[in-house]
Amino acid sequence: MESAAALSQIGLAGLAVMGQNLALNIAEKGFPISVYNRTISKVDETLDRAHREGQLPLTGHYTPKDFVLSIKKPRSIIILVKAGAPVDQTIAALSAHMEPGDTIIDGGNEWYENTERRFVDASANGLLYLGMGVSGGEDGARNGPSLMPGGSHRAYLNIHNILEKVAAQVDDGPCVTYIGEGGSGNFVKMVHNGIEYGDMQLISEAYDVLRSVGRLTNEELGEIFGEWNRGELESFLIEITTDIFKVKDEETGNGFLVDKILDKTGMKGTGKWTVQQAAELSIAAPTIAASLDSRYMSGLKEEREEASKIFEKEGLKEEVDNNVGAVDKKRLIDDVRQALYASKICSYAQGMNLLRAKSVEKGWGLNLGELARIWKGGCIIRAVFLDRIKQAYQRNPGLPNLMVDPEFAREMVQRQAAWRRVVGLAIQKGVSVPGMSASLQYFDTYRRGRLPANLVQAQRDYFGAHTYERVDRPGSYHTEWSKLAKRVKCGHGSRGMKLKKLTCCEINKQHDLLELED
Repeated sequence: MESAAALSQIGLAGLAVMGQNLALNIAEKGFPISVYNRTISKVDETLDRAHREGQLPLTGHYTPKDFVLSIKKPRSIIILVKAGAPVDQTIAALSAHMEPGDTIIDGGNEWYENTERRFVDASANGLLYLGMGVSGGEDGARNGPSLMPGGSHRAYLNIHNILEKVAAQVDDGPCVTYIGEGGSGNFVKMVHNGIEYGDMQLISEAYDVLRSVGRLTNEELGEIFGEWNRGELESFLIEITTDIFKVKDEETGNGFLVDKILDKTGMKGTGKWTVQQAAELSIAAPTIAASLDSRYMSGLKEEREEASKIFEKEGLKEEVDNNVGAVDKKRLIDDVRQALYASKICSYAQGMNLLRAKSVEKGWGLNLGELARIWKGGCIIRAVFLDRIKQAYQRNPGLPNLMVDPEFAREMVQRQAAWRRVVGLAIQKGVSVPGMSASLQYFDTYRRGRLPANLVQAQRDYFGAHTYERVDRPGSYHTEWSKLAKRVKCGHGSRGMKLKKLTCCEINKQHDLLELED
């Protein structure tokens, strides 16, 4: 048995690049850490890096037992392995040597319900459990990520001093906070990734419009995105996009690397989960959904190439002209900037609304302003306007939608004309902008006091007796539409036919008898 002085303060199992970098980050902040991986070479690799990167206080272990026993009680162990069965297997291997009061922290992109199941299982064995979202990629893990721990508050208190040092640091504190109970930490990270999907799609559409319609070169795009990153669009994703446009293709020595990359986007599932949860909670998230659909469409590379040939034979070239006049590049660049900004606000608004809905359902008590704060640094969606999003929810914690915060509402109105010009021009030129279009439709739908939903509800009542409400009087009503229509056809009009106001019991009985679905 090692002496207490020699024991590590925390442990980490799972030494792929993210795990290695987070372990080295923890060690560099002065917290002795033990590491373990089933593949021995990964342990050795991490030990070598700890030595080369500053003789960091990190010790490697080759069996689950030795690893667990090397950590000071009550033990806290971070797991960074592939989501799903590998997490359960790792927990089983480690928990066999753990004691009541010890903590397991899953730092992967896990489905939140798996976290809640493991929380219950761990509690039955006297163990504490946290599901912790970690954002920032490899660089963030090494130099300061955004951390989203949810689950046992007692477990969080056991390690909050470590997490606060390891997390990215911004002007109003470390980018970590206790999210809430159960699987809230993983759910918040999932929605963060959904917003990220939307953000990346919108940026790619801005690129496509400027390249395909504006005929801008990569050099010009690099300069434009660099300028944007010094203004309201300042963010990690705009910053790295600026860098991407500058990188030449070293393999061939000819042209830019971005032009040689296959237009087929990968994904790991969190965007899909976000859209599924939005549907289950009846939360409109069209920007995020459009970004997911775009990834699906990108995967149809061979089909798209064949389709392009088929439509070209029919006289439709990939680049549609439609007699659009000469494009004013300067105006187009500024319009795209404004359209991108407004669309991004829609993506964040949708994500925040989804978080609030889930928080209400689960009783998590999520603080949306605090979530915006911890996303200001370290994470992939970090952006300068997150501070203003934080302030918006601080001003009004019950804000129904980010777009109606006075400051953001004013900006949306100021940018809507440019936004419409970009989407309209893209449609005329045959350039797909699903994210910007979905965002604009989200804005237009939300700002209208009356929608054509009255006709849809009338249709539902016609074929399914689903009833409807009226704008001029209370209650639920059902109309025998076909009978009225026949009377009109016969020239009798509809006088003498009465609308039937239904009681709640009648409505329920009618629905039970029909058992019709839309």
